[in-house]
Amino acid sequence: MKKGFGGGMQQLMKQANQMQNKMKKIQEELATQEFSGTSGGGAVTVTVNGSNQVLSVVVQPDVVSSDDIEMLQDLIVTATNDALKVAKETSDKEMAKVTGGMSMPGMF
Repeated sequence: MKKGFGGGMQQLMKQANQMQNKMKKIQEELATQEFSGTSGGGAVTVTVNGSNQVLSVVVQPDVVSSDDIEMLQDLIVTATNDALKVAKETSDKEMAKVTGGMSMPGMF
C-alpha cells in the first residue's frame, strides 16, 4: 500500500512541477507582450509590458494645456491603470489555462 501511495505522490509532484514550468513559461512570454490603455476617449494612451513596466505615454497635442495640468495628470493615471488592468487580466486568463482556474497562491 505504501508503494502505491508513494507512486501517487511522485506523480502528483511531477504534475505540480510541470504546471510550475508551464506557468513560468507563460510569465516569460507575457513579459515580452505589450498592453495599452487609454483615457479621455483616446486623448492619452499608455503602453505597458507584462512585467508592469511603462513603455510609453502618448498624449494628443490638443489635450496639452498649461491651464489644466491636473486633468492631464488624471488622464495619464487613468490610462496607466487601464493598461495595467489589461495586462493583469491577460495574465490571469493565461494562468487559468494551466491551473484549470484553481488559485495557486504563492506560486507566482
